[in-house]
Amino acid sequence: MEKNRQQEDWKTPPDVVIVRFGELMLKGRNRHRFIRSVNDQIRNAMIPYPDVTIQEEHGRLYLVLNGTAFSKVAEGLDKVFGIANYSPAWITELDLKAIQESAVRLIEASDPRPATFKVTVRRANKRFPYDSQEVGREVGGYVLQSVEGLKVDVHSPEMDVRVEIRDRHAYVFTTVIEGNRGYPLGSNGKALLMLSGGIDSPVAGWLGMRRGLEIEAVHFHSYPYTSERAKQKVIELSRILSQYANPFTLHLVSFTEIQTKLKEQCPESILITVMRRIMLRICSKLAERRHASAIVTGENLGQVASQTLASLNVIGRATELPLLRPLITMDKLEIIRHAEQIGTYSTSILPYEDCCTIFLPKSPTTNPSLSRVEQAERKMEEWLEEEMEKAVLSVETMRVSWQDKDKLDEYF
Repeated sequence: MEKNRQQEDWKTPPDVVIVRFGELMLKGRNRHRFIRSVNDQIRNAMIPYPDVTIQEEHGRLYLVLNGTAFSKVAEGLDKVFGIANYSPAWITELDLKAIQESAVRLIEASDPRPATFKVTVRRANKRFPYDSQEVGREVGGYVLQSVEGLKVDVHSPEMDVRVEIRDRHAYVFTTVIEGNRGYPLGSNGKALLMLSGGIDSPVAGWLGMRRGLEIEAVHFHSYPYTSERAKQKVIELSRILSQYANPFTLHLVSFTEIQTKLKEQCPESILITVMRRIMLRICSKLAERRHASAIVTGENLGQVASQTLASLNVIGRATELPLLRPLITMDKLEIIRHAEQIGTYSTSILPYEDCCTIFLPKSPTTNPSLSRVEQAERKMEEWLEEEMEKAVLSVETMRVSWQDKDKLDEYF
């Protein structure tokens, strides 16, 4: 399975892109709802390419290119969740001779030309007069006679010539490109993402979207302790994520008053624990207003003091909403690979501080006591509840679009 698209170096461009669905096909009675949702998102992705026509057939989509460049269509498909894989293919008649000639043309058009090959056949149309083995044998034999210097290798061929025989046409192709898989956006509900300016949280948001969540992001900033560039960095991360959910909603929460008072009144060793709990409480209030059913975080077990199991336990008790932590068992290199894949890494490593680092204590506890944390919060309850309500009511909400790049260039 290829993860990257090949360059368009075919002498004859493909006619169609075959789009396949993975685990969605196992959904039983609900399958059609999920497939319909993916279809709708693919149609939206193809709006910039009006010449592309879409045909549905037995749980697959066929995007007929009608002269549109495959690379443009592939860029759109790479932003849709729920696609298992897709293939650029050439359409041929339901005729053995036509299939044989298409296979030869495909090999001769390849650059570089393979030295070994095999033929893989899928015969979905049982009315076709030859079974899969017969088609494979006849096509393979014809290719061997027609292309000089070519050999068969059924174990590790340089090219796998794939033939699919469907109801109305046969398709010949060699490339299978991996999609994002998962579930269509929004098919599994809505959640808020706690989005910092770091590497982890954007990846957590992307993974949440891949599992069918509609994501809205919440970012806490402490101006003037955090700079305008730190804020714009988070807006840019949201813009990158908007490629997968355009437009993307970002809520900016002013945390200055709360954080300043916490610094003055909270014991230093549990400052980060209490701060994270207050952020969760504010997110919970926002979730109720935004009709979200969960909170997604970029927490990773053991990565920092606030992410030990004891800390996660105490912090997580601040909300009754489900806390989803997609990165919880990943190592840093895995997370970085994901960040590079989705395009957030280079922005995430820009050296602009966030509110979780500006008041970082020298020795935060890794084993906070829930009773001690709750006691500290009770002492601050007189002003804390009022400040949290004020933070929620003064939230700045933005709709960020992938097309907003020109507005952000001045910051980076």
